[in-house]
Amino acid sequence: MVGGIKSLMICASAALAACTPTPPTPIVRKEWRTLTTSEKAEYINAVKCILAKPALTPESSPPTGHGVISRYDNLVYTHIQQTMQVHYVGHFLAWHRLFTATYEKMLRNECGYTGAQPYWDWTLDAADITASPVFDPVTGFGGNGPWVPSDPTSWMPPVPGRTGGGCVVDGPFAGINDLVHLGPESSLVYNPQCLKRDLAPSFASMYLGMNQTQLTLSQPDFGWFNAVVEGSPSFDASGVHGGGHFGVGGTFGQMGDLYTSPADPIFHLHHANLDRLWWSWQSLNLPARLSDISGPSIIMDPTSPNVTLAHPLSVGVSGVDTTVGDVMKIDACGTGGSMCYTYDSLYTLL
Repeated sequence: MVGGIKSLMICASAALAACTPTPPTPIVRKEWRTLTTSEKAEYINAVKCILAKPALTPESSPPTGHGVISRYDNLVYTHIQQTMQVHYVGHFLAWHRLFTATYEKMLRNECGYTGAQPYWDWTLDAADITASPVFDPVTGFGGNGPWVPSDPTSWMPPVPGRTGGGCVVDGPFAGINDLVHLGPESSLVYNPQCLKRDLAPSFASMYLGMNQTQLTLSQPDFGWFNAVVEGSPSFDASGVHGGGHFGVGGTFGQMGDLYTSPADPIFHLHHANLDRLWWSWQSLNLPARLSDISGPSIIMDPTSPNVTLAHPLSVGVSGVDTTVGDVMKIDACGTGGSMCYTYDSLYTLL
């Protein structure tokens, strides 16, 4: 608001007959390891703020009511509710672009964060994600949980190479037994839990390296690009999306849960980098790729109507409903789009 008033004052002082206020400058998203120690602390403190703020929705009645207790839960709830509508569809990347931008605005508008949403460039850590700065116990998000044996009776096979599964033992979110309130899976009942991770470095190395990123970037149109990003539901063809989720969450961690994955704050750094990858691909052929969208509108149903720019997007109570077309351009400050950020660097085809 202050910037808008300042722009109007400049217009008035120049005595221009017609004056358009200067649009806001996009905030710049940076890779986690490039942030200063104080910038990292500011971001983590803002995350803690959102985790502590009360939800916008009416209070539930624990333990029988829904588990939307915190402001952070509003987004987790939205992801759970829309899981079957926003994965393996043509609007997967568009919806998650809106979701991540909404979280970014929450941190800035509701908790005083002055930076942009950081991203995690997993190509830099693919050889061994356990050594990544994002898992640093002092300046990052903490690391793995202790080993939890797999359940041989489970319908789902364990994530290959998993190494943990219990509550994170260090970092800013360790020792909080009621950090997570929803899940597992699609459960919305109040269920206080710790944050769990089950790092699977060998699995992550298969999908988060530069070779997979280059394969993704090389796709000729959005339909193929989106398909390679998401891969398939099986562990032998996960793509970069699944590589990040299962590489961090494994079998028992929230990041490995299709429904409640946003419960781990690492989710937003992972999806910021997926968004960066999409913008990198778009930027290889602008402006043509600002309107290149396709794919099924119903999960894994190739016979469903094709997604278009007019397809609706919603993040529930946390944001304003919009369309795919509105989020196709990220540095759209003051030009009709709702995205107002950019990245410090992009992937290029090698």
